[in-house]
Amino acid sequence: MYLNSQILQACKELVDDAKMSCTELVFKEICLDILHKAGHVLTERQFKELTAYAAERMKEKVPFETARELVVF
Repeated sequence: MYLNSQILQACKELVDDAKMSCTELVFKEICLDILHKAGHVLTERQFKELTAYAAERMKEKVPFETARELVVF
C-alpha cells in the first residue's frame, strides 16, 4: 500500500509539472496518458482520487504570465 501511495503522489506531481510547463492541449493529453498508465497500478480508490485531482487541474486556467512565457519560448 505504501508503494501505491508513492505512485499516487508521483502521478499528482507529474500532473502539476505538466500544468505549469505545457500548453492546455498538451497538458490534457499528458493527463490522459498519466491516467491510462496509473489505472494499471493504483487501487480503485487511488485512481478515483487521481482522476478527480487531474480534473480539477484541467479546470484551472493557466495564469497569464505563465501562458505568455509558454508562447514566447
